[in-house]
Amino acid sequence: MANQEDLFKKIIAHAKEYGFVFQSSEIYDGLSAVYDYGPNGTELKNNIRAYWWKAMVQMHENIVGIDSAIFMHPTIWKASGHVDAFNDPLIDNKDSKKRYRADVLVEDHMAKIEGKINKEVVKARKHFGDAFDEQQFLETNPRVLANKAKLEDIKGRLYPAMDNDDMAAIKQLIEDLEIACPISGSRNWTEVRQFNLMFSTNMGSTAEGATEIFLRPETAQGIFVNYLNVQKTSRMKIPFGIAQTGKAFRNEIVARQFIFRMREFEQMEMQYFVRPGEEIKWYEYWKEQRMKWHVSTGIPAEKFRFHDHDKLAHYANAAADIEFEFPIGFKELEGIHSRTDFDLSAHEKFSGKKLRYHDSELNESYVPYVVETSIGLDRMFLAILSHAYTNEQLEDGSSRVVMKIPSVLAPYKVAVFPLTKKDGLPEKAREIMDGLKEDYMCFYEEKDTIGKRYRRHDAIGTPYCVTVDHQTLEDNTVTIRERDSMKQDRVSIDKIGSIVAEKLKAN
Repeated sequence: MANQEDLFKKIIAHAKEYGFVFQSSEIYDGLSAVYDYGPNGTELKNNIRAYWWKAMVQMHENIVGIDSAIFMHPTIWKASGHVDAFNDPLIDNKDSKKRYRADVLVEDHMAKIEGKINKEVVKARKHFGDAFDEQQFLETNPRVLANKAKLEDIKGRLYPAMDNDDMAAIKQLIEDLEIACPISGSRNWTEVRQFNLMFSTNMGSTAEGATEIFLRPETAQGIFVNYLNVQKTSRMKIPFGIAQTGKAFRNEIVARQFIFRMREFEQMEMQYFVRPGEEIKWYEYWKEQRMKWHVSTGIPAEKFRFHDHDKLAHYANAAADIEFEFPIGFKELEGIHSRTDFDLSAHEKFSGKKLRYHDSELNESYVPYVVETSIGLDRMFLAILSHAYTNEQLEDGSSRVVMKIPSVLAPYKVAVFPLTKKDGLPEKAREIMDGLKEDYMCFYEEKDTIGKRYRRHDAIGTPYCVTVDHQTLEDNTVTIRERDSMKQDRVSIDKIGSIVAEKLKAN
């Protein structure tokens, strides 16, 4: 675990050093849990967003995009349940003065018990070898069964207490489980209390006449309140989807773990409108499609897993997360939810406007059901960064840090280097750069040795480096070097574009 923490620190340091992510307002000592994206981070973020948009919108004739406003009518948040139910149960440790989400403390305790079960499985697998029957072991081993019973008991107390806003019961559970503060080690806790996560502000010219409005805590509601506008103007038939990317804001009290949990973050969401009764079919379909998309980035399938929700949100009849193995453990990356007709029905009720869809095939009108796919762009960015960061030992005894970012997502696709700053090499390199930058993000650099320039571009994940030397002036060939293998080939200048295109297609 300590090794993984060290790795996470190295990734954070690397992200700053190479212009991926900066602490926001750093010269003023920063703003907690708010981050800015540097030049390389901005390119990577744009590329992830574009890769998602292509998969969701460009490749589906029945999915269209919108870009809704951050400010929305305050009643929208009443209808969606955010005003009354968008709360976190918080608890303070009196000795460390640290604040925690009470439910997360309990879930972390549950994760430790799950860890004990996994250890038993690993031990048994080593002991029994090929004859090991994991299913039978999980169903019969006394220690596993005892731990499973503990988990069920905790779930049987935590989830009803959360549903009923029973803060005293959650506090009692923390005490009964003897959960200690991770920092002070003490069990000296305050009472548990609810805290609403929405940022509010005022809209209006005077303080007296101003209306309290909220910064949106999610992008989904902008899709729901526009669903009829989109359906009619795009002449969509059910099933159809509406996609959106954009900023959302949550006043997270326990914001930590770099860009994993932030107060200002970006979501990539798609709401898929379906016939009532068909939602589970589409829910399963989108679970499969979204997992395929994640694996298509080149990250191995074993780095992802599904986590089906034991406790469903008030609007859902099925929900699962796609979790990714970050250096901080398996954590939620994307949610797939069957939201039923909760949102549209609530907006019908609160707005007094009909939000029905007339199904000409069935000759009836109904409020559609919705299947949602929602992914945090910043978390996807962190997943790409975490998997890409590689410290390689080379054959000559030296080492290099290389970001093995999928080529299609890499900030720059090609770096162009003149070997020296004289003899017409910079001019020739500029000519090559001009021929490539129309199609690809390219980087021109003539400072330092070629070796140092290679290392810099390894560290930001540039798939190809092109070196222009004296031979280039004679026969129009260059040295092209591939990032991961470090293999160098002599190729004709007019071949560079097709080599890069082939690499991007391979993703």
